[in-house]
Amino acid sequence: MSDDFTRRAALAGALVAGVGGLALSSARELLESFAPLSGDAWAAADRTRPDRVESPYGDATVRYDDDGVPTVVADDEPAAYFAVGYVQAFDRLFQLDLQRRVMRGRLSEVVGDVAVADDEFHVAMDFVGAAEATWELVADTPAGPLVEAYADGVDAVIDAGSLPLEFELLGYEPRPWTPVDSMLMEKQISWDLTGNFAELRRSMVADRLGADVASELYPARMDHETPILRESLEAETIGGSGSDGEFGAPGVGASSTVEGVADGAVGGANDAGLEDDADATTAGESVGPALLSWLSRFESPPGTGSNSWVVSGGHTESGRPIVAYDPHLALMTPPLWYEQHVETPETSVRGATFPGVPFVIAGANDRGTWSFTNVGADVLDCYRYEIDDDGDRYRYDGQWREFETDEREIPVADGEDRTVTVRKTVHGPLLEREGRTVGVAWTGHTATRTTEAIYEFGRSDGLEDVLESTRTFDLPTQNLVYADADGRTLYYVTGKLPIRTIDGEVVSGDRIFDGSAGEGEWDGFTPFGESSWEGFVPFEEKPHAIDPHVLATANQRVVDDPDHYVGVSYATPYRGARIYDRLDAALEAGDPTDLAFHRDLQDDVVDGRAARLVPDLLDALEGASDDDRTDAAETLAAWEYRMDRDSRGALLFARWLHHFRRRVFEPAFGDAGLDKSYYPNDWVVATLPADSPFFDERTRAEAMVDALEDAVSEIDAEGWTTYGDWNSTRSIGHPLGVEAPFLDYPERPADGSRATVKNYRVESGVGASWRMVVEPGGDATAILPGGNSGDYFSPHYDDQLERWLENEQKLMDRTVEGDVDTTVVGDRS
Repeated sequence: MSDDFTRRAALAGALVAGVGGLALSSARELLESFAPLSGDAWAAADRTRPDRVESPYGDATVRYDDDGVPTVVADDEPAAYFAVGYVQAFDRLFQLDLQRRVMRGRLSEVVGDVAVADDEFHVAMDFVGAAEATWELVADTPAGPLVEAYADGVDAVIDAGSLPLEFELLGYEPRPWTPVDSMLMEKQISWDLTGNFAELRRSMVADRLGADVASELYPARMDHETPILRESLEAETIGGSGSDGEFGAPGVGASSTVEGVADGAVGGANDAGLEDDADATTAGESVGPALLSWLSRFESPPGTGSNSWVVSGGHTESGRPIVAYDPHLALMTPPLWYEQHVETPETSVRGATFPGVPFVIAGANDRGTWSFTNVGADVLDCYRYEIDDDGDRYRYDGQWREFETDEREIPVADGEDRTVTVRKTVHGPLLEREGRTVGVAWTGHTATRTTEAIYEFGRSDGLEDVLESTRTFDLPTQNLVYADADGRTLYYVTGKLPIRTIDGEVVSGDRIFDGSAGEGEWDGFTPFGESSWEGFVPFEEKPHAIDPHVLATANQRVVDDPDHYVGVSYATPYRGARIYDRLDAALEAGDPTDLAFHRDLQDDVVDGRAARLVPDLLDALEGASDDDRTDAAETLAAWEYRMDRDSRGALLFARWLHHFRRRVFEPAFGDAGLDKSYYPNDWVVATLPADSPFFDERTRAEAMVDALEDAVSEIDAEGWTTYGDWNSTRSIGHPLGVEAPFLDYPERPADGSRATVKNYRVESGVGASWRMVVEPGGDATAILPGGNSGDYFSPHYDDQLERWLENEQKLMDRTVEGDVDTTVVGDRS
């Protein structure tokens, strides 16, 4: 049965069910905003790409490969990027519009009042104002005209009037796309990676459980030995060199090292933070739980991270370096990333970008390859202010100042429109809920040049070009890993890193600053304008390594002893340690690696949490006579700590760890009115000593045994047999999947956990959102978690899903062959 026939049948079933049938879904409020399903939806089923498109920018051709990846060829760049806008919009128009609506605070306009709270946040943060400031800067760069051409290409699809199915389901048409919308996509990407209110939650924990408990659960530094820049790393730096096993890596911020948590937990404290800050113990309550709960909904997804690594040509079969990359971001239908290939006289670049962004973000040209993982840097600060009784003024620099205010309308479908008063201070937006306020400064709230940097990466001719472009990569803070056909390799922390001071002393940013007193301000930062950045870490002093032989990033801390403060949101070390262990073993054995080796490493499912915890659990179970306990103990004793979908041991461990965490923390946190989002990370859970106060009512061993009984009971009640019964792709959903479930991908069992290199987190729908392995100047492979098209009726809607589950990557071929699918005809008149 053809995919096209199956999808038409699914739509027919929905049409027969009608609104009444779909009303059985749990999202009844959203359902009310759906247009009645009617014959109009069939127009989307007959949507086909045209053979000919007119363009004001010149001629171009578009060819699609067997996986639906477009190759755009043109003699000049504006013509090429008009075509890029056209193909992205044809394949992903609803995704483009939905992302734009979220960032503009216009979601309620099409889905009703269920989205008002979301829109209020995005309007109050004024991401649009930041995007407008950024476009003013980018417009005058070489990338500016190409962004304009791209926007015109998107609008050509909108003007043609053949819209994807989702627009028919919701009953609206998209507005024209603008260059500011593409800048908004840069802001969205950056916010998803760096938007973090962890200092507010840490303060709340200290208020309610005590500073000592906060210090125990969110330590200043996780005690592991696997930073990105290891002491054994041999590499050059801009300011010096490393040799004989020593690496003089420059660092970044305050004199103290602060390591926090990323994998679904709150964040770290340090000796310049909660313990020494007299105001910190009351800061959380001053913000209030209502405001904090609202803000927490819009933070970076828990555990946002990625893997990337590079080995030099001295350790590969071909003699060329190899870069492997898989970013762990939200998994969705269609995928977060879009694959494209652009061929012009200036460059031939293929890779992945986010729909709405014209240029390849992670990929390769004919000279080099580049990738990015999240640093976890602290680029958002929170401020409290003395505000007058009328709420119109705030105290700053010894005097009262008027808030900068602006009235914004939020249209609400089938409901009453809302008016939001956007208020700003000298630092940035002021956010408010139920009478509580907090000021925010975020590096994305100013004009940034990242779009220009990404454009330049695609045109780069070697390491020196990439280094120069990286200077303009203002946002977000990322671990850049690069290699080229000359055999050069590079690691660099991108993005602007603030330096904060109080009374002239440099401090870390993991606290709530007194904004009225001017604490922690960023010199040279102009929110919603153009910043000079003079109060930020100089480019040369950010962590980096030039020509490293082997280097791996998995969101762990960057360097052990930084000269400057970096941040608080590093990941637990399990993935980074496993990658380095396998790379070290291969290199020490003298075995040259190839693309297949690195793809196999991406597929690694050994869970370091299990290696630490399961032996203790088995000790606690010794002498158990209960049949369930005995069977579970035997299964775990024979298990090799691999999170395979067909493993019973992986299922037992995953559910046991969930219940162990709950058994240990729920009583105290529940009594304090703190939910599970405040629980500490997996490293803290695994290393919590037996004499911790959390084991006063029940010993560590007893908690372990009780949690296993909970896990076995749950597994039996759910009827699960193996790990894949629970760890499935069910959390990879379409935005309208609750109301129209036929839009979702089919559910399949999956390997991996949040602590494995092959990363998949069923609880949050996060995992490898794109995988690639590249040998610069040689072969390259990649895969998406779904398909390159977002058109439900396309054969490329989900044709990569099964291959993604198996990590069976396809060639990233830059050759241009076959018949032309679409001719873009230039009309410059």
